[in-house]
Amino acid sequence: MSEIGEITIVRGAWALTMGPEGAIREGAVAFDSSGVITAVGKAEELIAANPDASVVGDGNGIVLPGFVNAHTHLTEGLITGMGETAVLWEWFERVVNPSGIQITREEVALGTRLKAVEMLESGITTVNDMCCHRNLGSLASLGAVEGLSEMGMRGVVSFGAEDMYDAAPSADVFMAEHEALADLISGEKMIDFRIGIGTVLGMSDELFERTIKAAAENDWAVHTHLAEVREEVTESTLLHGGSTIQHAERTGLLDHEVIAGHCIWCSETDIGLLASKDVAVAHNPVANMILASGVCPVPRLLREDVRIGIGTDGAASNDSQDMFGAIKAAALLQKVHHLQAVAMTAPQVMEMATIGGAKALGMENEVGSLEPGKRADVVLLDGNGPELAVLHDPFQQIVYGATPRSVSEVWVDGKLRVTGAETVGVDRVALASEARESARDLAIRGEMKGESAYAGPLDFEEGK
Repeated sequence: MSEIGEITIVRGAWALTMGPEGAIREGAVAFDSSGVITAVGKAEELIAANPDASVVGDGNGIVLPGFVNAHTHLTEGLITGMGETAVLWEWFERVVNPSGIQITREEVALGTRLKAVEMLESGITTVNDMCCHRNLGSLASLGAVEGLSEMGMRGVVSFGAEDMYDAAPSADVFMAEHEALADLISGEKMIDFRIGIGTVLGMSDELFERTIKAAAENDWAVHTHLAEVREEVTESTLLHGGSTIQHAERTGLLDHEVIAGHCIWCSETDIGLLASKDVAVAHNPVANMILASGVCPVPRLLREDVRIGIGTDGAASNDSQDMFGAIKAAALLQKVHHLQAVAMTAPQVMEMATIGGAKALGMENEVGSLEPGKRADVVLLDGNGPELAVLHDPFQQIVYGATPRSVSEVWVDGKLRVTGAETVGVDRVALASEARESARDLAIRGEMKGESAYAGPLDFEEGK
């Protein structure tokens, strides 16, 4: 056991623990210098019990656990703001694939650092990433680990392998990147590995079978996408006689620990399989709306006790990594889809964004709530700004009123990563300049004329 050392107490008008202690008026959390939460409770009681503690917060803000971003693609950090008129498969061809053929490990690391700032400053402390690229041999996915590690974020990283395209290399090459990624992550304290399946239909039978076998042999959890678009269900039914969820169950994929992005086009049979196989779902409302993919049946899944987290999805399909945008969209989308104000509530959304996301990733014993013994991933929202000055109901005010501007301080594993609403140790101008030049070069190499202003005139410039 390490020495307790200096205690930090973070106090607010409310502490939303998202754990057994619930929401505490005039609450606080205490943690030690090793990054372990030592207590939660009334601020005055924690301060009295720890008279030498450093106290952060004036009692007007909101204290909460760090958000868990349950699904994103950090390979997209440099390709935001394109392809808004495309549905999923068109978007692959217009945006993701041209850049994915070219992107390097160094560019992924840079894009990850850029998006890590955006995530941290929107209260995200843990991220579940799937790196998707076609520049095989470059080991580009390893760049996400390097970027997250440099920024001090907690994460899970996978390589979203797919080989159903012309001139794809052998399955050996894809498996080698999984192994290289796992090896790199083995030396990381706060980053875990999952084996990735980009999409079930995007893999050859050989690569799919080898991936499932590797998961079994190495006890690796899996990160994939399932039932994202209607066309996927149709194609899978024609090829395999059932949906991708049903095919995943028949082939043994769902016998492993799986988190699946989207799960929109689910039949009752599919929902039953997700529940019985304890598959976790990452709900990505903003990306689902941008790509016109559909609406995840979140209330139905919750009734079946399916583990659900909320994700931003990738920076190219969301165009930001802002968790406040994702949680607000998660609530509003269900309300308008069902035409019922009770279809989704602020406390439900907050649960999915915190402890629900942690459960979806099997990390609930470490993070997701403010509880003694857990790691100190803590967010303090500013109660002196216009968004949170009035707190009739802290859950509703966060979900419907807060923005990244509301974030004052963020700690990851007890280390201060954001203070005064800015990420610690980051030269923002220099990072933006480096990212801008790298994005320009990537767009030109990917011949993304018509999508990127860096690669040529845009349609509105040409009067189209």
